[in-house]
Amino acid sequence: MHPLHAIIHKPEKLIIGLMSGTSIDGIDAALVYVKGNGFQTKWELIAFDIFGYPPSLRQELIEFASTEFWKADQFCRLNVVVGEYFALAAKQLCEKAAMPLEQVDLIGSHGQTIRHLPQASDLHNFSVRATLQIGEPAVIAKRCGIITVADFRPADVAVGGNGAPLVPYVDFLCFHSDHLNRGILNIGGIANLTLLPRAGTLSQVIAFDTGPGNMLIDGITRHFFQKDYDQNGELARRGTVVAPLLLRWLEQPYFQKAPPKTTGREAFGEPFESQVLTDAAKMQIKPADLLATLTAFTAFSIFQAYQKFILPQTRLDELIVSGGGSRNKFLMQCLENYFQPVKIRKSDDLGVPVDAKEALSFAILANETVNGRVNNVPGATGASQATILGKICL
Repeated sequence: MHPLHAIIHKPEKLIIGLMSGTSIDGIDAALVYVKGNGFQTKWELIAFDIFGYPPSLRQELIEFASTEFWKADQFCRLNVVVGEYFALAAKQLCEKAAMPLEQVDLIGSHGQTIRHLPQASDLHNFSVRATLQIGEPAVIAKRCGIITVADFRPADVAVGGNGAPLVPYVDFLCFHSDHLNRGILNIGGIANLTLLPRAGTLSQVIAFDTGPGNMLIDGITRHFFQKDYDQNGELARRGTVVAPLLLRWLEQPYFQKAPPKTTGREAFGEPFESQVLTDAAKMQIKPADLLATLTAFTAFSIFQAYQKFILPQTRLDELIVSGGGSRNKFLMQCLENYFQPVKIRKSDDLGVPVDAKEALSFAILANETVNGRVNNVPGATGASQATILGKICL
């Protein structure tokens, strides 16, 4: 029997999901027990951990994600190196969980986004949308000896979609309710919001990136405080929000664009951070005040997206928050102030650990792929049709 056929016909699988986001701070790895597929999918998180990139590799990845021109030879090798680290993360996760690697049936890897260009551009007689994730899946498959599904975004792009966000399919499986209108907010480097209408179907799901999540907060924290992130929002809490600066940043064109839409470092990475620093210097803003203003700006950009693009049709009952930003208490307080009277909860409350949600999602998406099930959400990505995502490496 073909090895892929053997996997397809297994009703229960052990799957590793691997994810590294826009913050480029490391690899999230989740070991997941999955039973069934489609809307009958049942899952249990067996183990989760985060494996940081070596500092030199992280810095190089940030430079590649921020630079217009690359050295082709170095980039080709970097794709392989990131694949090696993804494979190593899978192995180390199994070691920590005391799970023999041979018992894992499947790996789902999002990879590391280097470029995301969802806006159509004319090139050589074609209108082209493009996205690029590295972390060579053939390397992962061969190092681990496990069938690997990766590179999920291009299939959606190929049918006219933005290639993101990808997790709304899993949001629907995990969080849809017959009684509550739910918003599912993940705050990673970029923040994304999913609307799950009460008693709704997958075709009614709306999702989009709202704008920056932790990316700018982390960047300014590193610049002024020499720390990777603002733990619990304690540094921002010392400052005072400068409203004129916040309002200036909200003039960024992305915030006015209607969904479906997606964004990344191209809009809110180093060029935007440089503008933030320039604005702060001109206005002589203290570092703590700048960080407080950036945190409030991040929260308000999320709330503004809700006001503009969801609230006119649907009023949320609950907002379920995951991702690293959910651990920033000052950011969460800002969200609570803006979203009143919407109840704000962490995904932990519903059985999905805040840090593990995205890695878990790629385990489930990989299961859908090998079962031949469509797993994009056209209402979220703008794709012309539902399609099967991912490339399979034996």
